[in-house]
Amino acid sequence: MGTDELYPADRLTAAQRATAAAGLDALLLTPGSDLRYLTGYDAHAGERLTCLVLPAEGEPTLIVPVLERPAAEASPAPATGVRIVDHADGTDPYPLVRAALPGPVTAVGLADRMWAEQVLALRATLPAAAQRLAGEVLRELRIRKSPAEVAALAEAGAAIDAVHTRMGEWLRPGRTEAEVATDIAAAIRAAGHVTVDFVIVAAGPNGASPHHGTSDRPIGAGEPVVVDIGGTMPSGYRSDCTRTYVAGGPAPTDFTDYYTVLHEAQRAAVDAVRPGMTAEAVDAVARDLIAAEGYGGAFLHRTGHGIGLDGHEEPYVVSGNARPLEAGMAFSIEPGIYLAGRHGARIEDIVVCTTDGVQRLNTTPTELIAL
Repeated sequence: MGTDELYPADRLTAAQRATAAAGLDALLLTPGSDLRYLTGYDAHAGERLTCLVLPAEGEPTLIVPVLERPAAEASPAPATGVRIVDHADGTDPYPLVRAALPGPVTAVGLADRMWAEQVLALRATLPAAAQRLAGEVLRELRIRKSPAEVAALAEAGAAIDAVHTRMGEWLRPGRTEAEVATDIAAAIRAAGHVTVDFVIVAAGPNGASPHHGTSDRPIGAGEPVVVDIGGTMPSGYRSDCTRTYVAGGPAPTDFTDYYTVLHEAQRAAVDAVRPGMTAEAVDAVARDLIAAEGYGGAFLHRTGHGIGLDGHEEPYVVSGNARPLEAGMAFSIEPGIYLAGRHGARIEDIVVCTTDGVQRLNTTPTELIAL
């Protein structure tokens, strides 16, 4: 797919309309996923200011350090119609922000994860402007993926699936979690990702900690191992997939009992996805099945999170989120069961809500995998 499909120029126009409708005079976006979403520019985050100034009306301006101007010009940004303005080292870039804003400015939306030093500098530059979050505006544009974005997520899903299918090459009793993770990280890059975002290899009791990471603990024969991995593709779109493995012997009986429950709950939640179903109702499908079998207290987290240019974004599949699902929304379905001090399990697929149901973007089997 071309960058013009993934980062179309009309996104800037749509964002300007939404900015005006929100009562904001402009969005000010420093490096991050919002900036990339609107311009295609994967900007370097550093102490030198990079900022997209997107007025509700008028010409968008991308302010960049002079040494990064070639990278900005080589990105899809110029094709979207933004004007690029640079600043030299040692000069104050913040007057360029004010100069890029036509007329009086009473309220601006700042990138949700802007550095505090930039927030304060912009407050000093625009003292009369109330500061709000740009996410108020951009969340609604980003939450429904275009066909090109779904294709990019599917490409990412296929790439991470290819890594999971090779797990038998690396995951063996006696090897440490960290040794296995090193091999996995290399494979994530070899499968087409440009960065490795995370590698969780959690064996035995470590599997009961959902965000364990890795350790120098050797993997024991017959121990369940949770492997949760993801990366970013050249497109900017991300992968995230979890499978649970057992290597070198039979799994504990108490583990296989609850893995059967987890497998049923994960598949039922995937199958429940359709337009109009609320995010919290999908969460309840998985949670109620797990609770009915006595493991409700061992399901420690939400059922899922949105994914796109960020690994975690809207919509969140969690109790309290009554938002109805819509076609184009992409998110994980990843219930887990965790027994402290013993072991744990998680199954995670990325799915997309379609016009009449659901599409799984991870297609490898979700049964317990014996290596």
